[in-house]
Amino acid sequence: MKLTLRVWRQKNPDTPGAMATYELDGVSQDMSFLEMLDVLNEELIVKGEEPVAFDHDCREGICGACSLVINGDAHGPERTTTCQLHMRSFRDGDTIDIEPWRASAFPVIKDLVVDRSAFDRVIQAGGFITAPTGSAPEAHATPVPKADADYAFEHAECIGCGACVAACPNGAAMLFTSAKVNHLNVLPQGSPERETRVLDMVAQMDAEGFGGCTLAGECATACPKGIPLFSITAMNKEWLRASRKVKR
Repeated sequence: MKLTLRVWRQKNPDTPGAMATYELDGVSQDMSFLEMLDVLNEELIVKGEEPVAFDHDCREGICGACSLVINGDAHGPERTTTCQLHMRSFRDGDTIDIEPWRASAFPVIKDLVVDRSAFDRVIQAGGFITAPTGSAPEAHATPVPKADADYAFEHAECIGCGACVAACPNGAAMLFTSAKVNHLNVLPQGSPERETRVLDMVAQMDAEGFGGCTLAGECATACPKGIPLFSITAMNKEWLRASRKVKR
């Protein structure tokens, strides 16, 4: 395939960026999107030009590092991570726009790389369990109802890629935060910090400058792991419960 790539290039956070156009030929439909970018970078290096900086790690749809807006869609036209998107989703002669996540809480570092440490700070605010548990308990030492276990696993699938923020018209991080809150709050091990967890994590989310949620639903549509929209409603209920119970 022959493609026209319009790629966001930005030298550093203090320099204005712009779209740069590249022609790329010989792209196989079996390539992943990141492999296609590797080919582009190889050509740029041969020409003595600066390669395009982009985030990646496992390339298996697990780590959440890959983060691109492709033709206006977070992770591209398929509901998957960018690294698992293949070029067969495009056609010969297509023009593809490639941009970084667009959110004030995710400032651009260089080209397609953004600073997502805001997510780390939300996790640090309460996405953990501090109750001492000693050595690893027996698998069935603490009974967990099947429905609660399934609910926890469903939310634990969140990989923190940030697609929910990039897709949201408000740049909200409610789906990410709710996944982390609900994952722990439904389990017995997370019960001692149930109230403080949701209050602290939501407060940190607001402090990071993420937008307000209006339940547009784009976050759940873009989520490659299928975190459901009702997760936000569940976290809102947790927050209301905790705000009445905990006096600060």
